[in-house]
Amino acid sequence: MTLSKKRVVLGFYGSVLDAGGGPKRWERWRPTVSLFQQPDLHVDRLDLLVSPDLESAAAQTIDDIRRLSPETEVVPIPFEVRDPWDFEEVYGLLHDHARARGDDPDDTDLLVHITTGSHVMQICLFLLTEAHFLPGRLLQTAPPRKGEEVGHWTIIDLELDRYAGLASRFEAVQRESTSFLKAGIDTRNAAFNALVDRIERVALRSSAPILLTGPTGAGKTRLARRIYELRRQRVALRGPMVEVNCATLRGDQAMAALFGHVRGAFTGAVSDRRGLLAAADGGLLFLDEIAELGLDEQAMLLRAIEEHRFLPVGSDREIESTFQLIAGTHADLGERVRTGRFREDLLARIDLWHFHMPGLAERREDIEPNLAYELDAFARDEGRRVTFTREARERFLDFALHPSSAWRGNFRELHAAVQRMATLAEGGRVRVGDVEHEIGRLEGGWTGRAKADPVAEVLGPAADDLDRFDRVQLADVIAVCRSARSLSDAGRLLFAESRKRRASVNDADRLRKYLARFSLTFADCAGPVPPPP
Repeated sequence: MTLSKKRVVLGFYGSVLDAGGGPKRWERWRPTVSLFQQPDLHVDRLDLLVSPDLESAAAQTIDDIRRLSPETEVVPIPFEVRDPWDFEEVYGLLHDHARARGDDPDDTDLLVHITTGSHVMQICLFLLTEAHFLPGRLLQTAPPRKGEEVGHWTIIDLELDRYAGLASRFEAVQRESTSFLKAGIDTRNAAFNALVDRIERVALRSSAPILLTGPTGAGKTRLARRIYELRRQRVALRGPMVEVNCATLRGDQAMAALFGHVRGAFTGAVSDRRGLLAAADGGLLFLDEIAELGLDEQAMLLRAIEEHRFLPVGSDREIESTFQLIAGTHADLGERVRTGRFREDLLARIDLWHFHMPGLAERREDIEPNLAYELDAFARDEGRRVTFTREARERFLDFALHPSSAWRGNFRELHAAVQRMATLAEGGRVRVGDVEHEIGRLEGGWTGRAKADPVAEVLGPAADDLDRFDRVQLADVIAVCRSARSLSDAGRLLFAESRKRRASVNDADRLRKYLARFSLTFADCAGPVPPPP
């Protein structure tokens, strides 16, 4: 048996239309009171927003409602607004109230009464309802028509697509957060919470470099930004945050991009360039995928960290820049040091504070609070609130929490999944069918990438950071390794033409060095040993 929903009305006490005393007040049409004179409108609870200076006047109206409808619970709610015609103030206060309510559409039939209050108040209630911050329908009342005694009422069930452009004009106010570095996400993984608490203490007390490691999509960039915001709020930094993905810096341009150059330093240098390190002066420099920097850039970076000075390309005058460094990578820097691709002294310098970010599969208990965070982010960015039906939410969480769900893209993949479901949700509600479609897409992607893409199979999420040229070339090398009996055999197959032109050959060493660029060995790429010919 399905239980009926509780009907709740939310509205303002109208200082003009609702007011009145003495016996003649029953001869006047009072919008809020008239709701309880309707024979076909049952209300379980009335949430009445009342300005503190109108409490005494509202008491008469509340008493009249209780006399008309003893079964209705009347809840007066203080609503203090300095200027009821100030859109920004009214919208902000109502938005806070809506966020604090926690109405569940599965249990509550919420009707938002928009007849009383200033026009600005009515508009704000409309916008918050249309955007699903108030998950209900609009309720409008009107004076009696000819032949009526108590007036009439109308429920407006919005067709959301018609009004999407209106709500998108307004951005949600800044969310309150339970932990600044977690962006308000109430994470449940004990190890991660302890990690973030430690990072927060370090961020507030130290300006030394911080190294963030972990798989692609684990949240390193977002955490670096939160660290910057936290330090800037505490006036520990005065300059900007400069972000760069080192995997995008190639060849000679990498040095110029990081350290700048002077006019004429090389072909194409038609003017001076300041460089990213100089731009970060007084602020924070985030070098994501720092393992991809060349050895020359690493040497200059080490000096810039230690002495706050460096030479732009082609210049004989040093530049000073004092910045805090946060470095991020998914690579094993210790292994890179052992293979000669990362400077040991640089690693020692940036490894003072080293925090490893676990992937989503290691923090499955945090999927549910991150789901709520992603829905809030969607509402903030798109200007409309989307929620899951109870059945849809249970189905998605059952899938997401199951050990077979790979989540190779980590939180970035969860973000994309929620974005797709929320965008396609009809009427602001994600239903079971939407979830099933997304589950099929995710599972198909995980199995398809593993079968069809040898690079993704070998490198995992790190494959997404490769240029297309490198990815195609590495895929062919992996295919050859899988068909070869040994490293030497694979080398002979790959370098068959060029080896004809060399007096001495060491194809195995050449292939070994190529694979080391991707932190791979022949064993990582090889398939089952082929039978002897």
